[in-house]
Amino acid sequence: MNSDHLIIVEKPSDFRWSDPDMEVVTAEHFLADGPRIRSRPRKIINLCRSYSYLSVGYYCSLLAEARGDRVTPSVETILDLARRKPQASMLPTLNSLVGPLKEVPRSVRSLTLHVFFGEIEDPQLANLARKSFEMFQCPLLEIEVERAAKSEVWEVAAIQPLKPADISAEQDGVFTRGLAKFTRRTWNPAPRPRTYRMAVAILHDPKDPLPPSNLKTLSKIVDIGEELDISVELIEKKDFSRLTQFDALFIRETTAVSDHTFQFARKAEMANMPVIDDPTSILRCTNKAYLAELLKGHDVPTPQTFLLSKHSLNTAARLLPYPVVLKVPDGAFSLSVKKAEDATQLVEIAREMLKESDVILAQEFMYTPFDWRIGVLDGKPLFAARYHMCKDHWQIIKHAANGNFQEGRVESVPLSEVPLSILELASKSANLIGDGLYGIDIKSNEEQSFVIEVNDNPNIDIGMEDAHEGDEVYRKILLHLLYRFELRHNISTKNGTGKLTQSSHHAESKSVISVHSSLHGNPDAKNALKIGKKVDGEKLSVSP
Repeated sequence: MNSDHLIIVEKPSDFRWSDPDMEVVTAEHFLADGPRIRSRPRKIINLCRSYSYLSVGYYCSLLAEARGDRVTPSVETILDLARRKPQASMLPTLNSLVGPLKEVPRSVRSLTLHVFFGEIEDPQLANLARKSFEMFQCPLLEIEVERAAKSEVWEVAAIQPLKPADISAEQDGVFTRGLAKFTRRTWNPAPRPRTYRMAVAILHDPKDPLPPSNLKTLSKIVDIGEELDISVELIEKKDFSRLTQFDALFIRETTAVSDHTFQFARKAEMANMPVIDDPTSILRCTNKAYLAELLKGHDVPTPQTFLLSKHSLNTAARLLPYPVVLKVPDGAFSLSVKKAEDATQLVEIAREMLKESDVILAQEFMYTPFDWRIGVLDGKPLFAARYHMCKDHWQIIKHAANGNFQEGRVESVPLSEVPLSILELASKSANLIGDGLYGIDIKSNEEQSFVIEVNDNPNIDIGMEDAHEGDEVYRKILLHLLYRFELRHNISTKNGTGKLTQSSHHAESKSVISVHSSLHGNPDAKNALKIGKKVDGEKLSVSP
């Protein structure tokens, strides 16, 4: 029996379905079990008959959270379902998903729909079912829809929890399908699935023309996860409701504070799941205005940068050195980056950009044939590459008006061949953001190096950024998530092939530092490459 998932019912007869490949226990048994140290947090599905305040169903969710388990529904969901105000404010979001329901006779003014883990019998209501479960994370939901007064438009009138007895025999297939999708478990009798040390969700968009990692690379990560005894599954935006069924999240989709990637990161963090990229990193990295102030405040060399608004635009146009690069703070992939050769161009470009953002950046233009891209994970260099500019263009990506784009050549560079000053500058910049995965863009000339950006979602693809460091890039990312997961849940493991314990993690940190020192021909420990990494609880400083 796979103990990661647990179903709670009030009476054994409440769960009439066979072979769920999960342990089913009564609420009485669960409450009496008490808190105890487990190898990993459990994923609990609370199917009690009632979730009313201080009921046995309420206490099952409350104590599950107190024991560090991930429970559906959560106490917050239970309270939201019980309160009229939160529910009333959320229901209108669902109205557009009901659809016309043309086949329903006009004499019918209301319908009652049953949704099980986001699944429903009628395919035309699939989007409504999925969204309702995403908003109200309750396993069994009853949705009441009504025709609006003097109209043929349907509206969601109310949502309330169901109990297992409300599932008719005709709906058994919908219920079991929903449960199987939610828990990622095979329903039909079969050999018990392998139990992994950790389950990682990789959020991606298969339709993204410029993904941080392509499908071939993501498949490689899945394979490496198998070698490390880590389950890796690709998920999409539509899988938001299933997120807490995993142990960690790796976002491989272009991030933005205003879209679903940030919501995924926040939900993972609230569930105490290790996440790359974490919400704080997304907030800090996706806004270039914040980055400019942060780097400047910590004496990190950057091109001269000026913040412009509609009030300061005309004055700045007269005083700025040209050419300058103009940027919308939260733009990505060079889409909101333009170059102004003179004051006239600056005003013209800036006025358009200021329609998107009240503040934009004007940055000193520095042309170099390539930018350094240093991948940094947990304060340590992970990979290095040179991003060459597109032919006859000043950027690494050239966007055409028709939506097409051209990318410059990516040249992977062994970390041992990267100038030490570049590695130190990249690590110092990354440490200002956090301990996650970052891509540091650096321009370098004969005199000095300058940080252009710190990216929270760096590109990593097979044969590109990983050409020299190889599979070790992906192995380190997965082991980083595993270490964070085990540390947060006090999991003690034996060290073995492909296993990472707390002690071996620290040993790895020390070895990486010493290796870099020797690679750069400097045996003196005082001059070793010490890149802001905590080793045995002590913070190492950056040595010039």
